[in-house]
Amino acid sequence: MRPLRALSLDLDDTLWPIEPAIAAAEASLHDWLHAHVPAVAAAWPPPAMRELRTRIARHCPEIAHDFSAQRRLSLAHALRACGADEAQAEPAFEAFFSARNRVVFYDDALPALTRLAALLPLASLSNGNADLARIGIDAHFAVQVSAREAGVAKPDARIFTALCQRLGCMPAQVLHVGDDPLLDVAGARAAGLQAAWLNRTASVWPGPGPMPALVFRDLGELADWCAAHLGAD
Repeated sequence: MRPLRALSLDLDDTLWPIEPAIAAAEASLHDWLHAHVPAVAAAWPPPAMRELRTRIARHCPEIAHDFSAQRRLSLAHALRACGADEAQAEPAFEAFFSARNRVVFYDDALPALTRLAALLPLASLSNGNADLARIGIDAHFAVQVSAREAGVAKPDARIFTALCQRLGCMPAQVLHVGDDPLLDVAGARAAGLQAAWLNRTASVWPGPGPMPALVFRDLGELADWCAAHLGAD
């Protein structure tokens, strides 16, 4: 194991489960539309709105890395299709985004963040659009890098390079930890970072490539490992 100077964490499905957060956000958006533009809510219930966002992402590859832009474009399209004021897209997005950031943490996440931040500079590296200040955990992180900001998404090496530049570290000095074997583990390895797999579900390693030497069941295990290897707790 090479010496570490910083630790990078994925967010969605690493610190909190993302599906419940998105489902709640879609429900909040639908409630807002029903209250303010009911014709749009009737024409675009959550499954239809979800399919529209997927279609827009497919047809607009230049924003494939930017979920917020995809959501705003989807709302503008839905409003326009119903003859509603497209200016409503922004408050509608805010209804979605506010709920999207009301996440429910895994039980181990917050205690582990406190421990980890005392051991190493922490960075967040996410393809999603979580707002750590709204969530209330931004103080734990020295650096925050998102696909929207970087212009590319994991596993593209450029987002990992941007992370390391922000941290002031060489790639080999950074350990990236996340739940996704391709986006997090393979992406980090290809960019020269050290990588660990957060395997909360006791899954069989699916690849690509060999399973990493570091596999953790939760962030508490990660904090224990860091404390032992960095000589502190």
